[in-house]
Amino acid sequence: MKALSIRQPWAWLIAAGWKDIENRTWRTQVRGRILIHAGKGMTSTEYANVRAFLQDTPSLQHVLPHFPKPGDLVRGAVIGAAEITGCVDVSDSPWFFGPHGFRMANAIQFAEPIPMRGALGFFPTGITEDRP
Repeated sequence: MKALSIRQPWAWLIAAGWKDIENRTWRTQVRGRILIHAGKGMTSTEYANVRAFLQDTPSLQHVLPHFPKPGDLVRGAVIGAAEITGCVDVSDSPWFFGPHGFRMANAIQFAEPIPMRGALGFFPTGITEDRP
């Protein structure tokens, strides 16, 4: 399966099924199941900005009790899988910031992360199936 590397805490939000759009500057024709790779990078500012966004967005405040502490977010590993159902330029999702958004659905978190180096774009992993 191919994977997409996503910085934390956005990777966790997708794998946990809370975030339904992954914003990118580029479009994709990829559809179907992909692995979610949590990149190694995450700044305290990125984490604080996402937490503030959850607090300030009434439709997302229910996520806050589940939101992990920074040290609990796995990095540098495949943490789950999701299905890309489309690529949009406009969306009503509170997660859409554009310019392009990959619609994500049917996400699962893996019980055990699979350590792996990330890469730009979609990259091969050697993993052949979901491992919940």
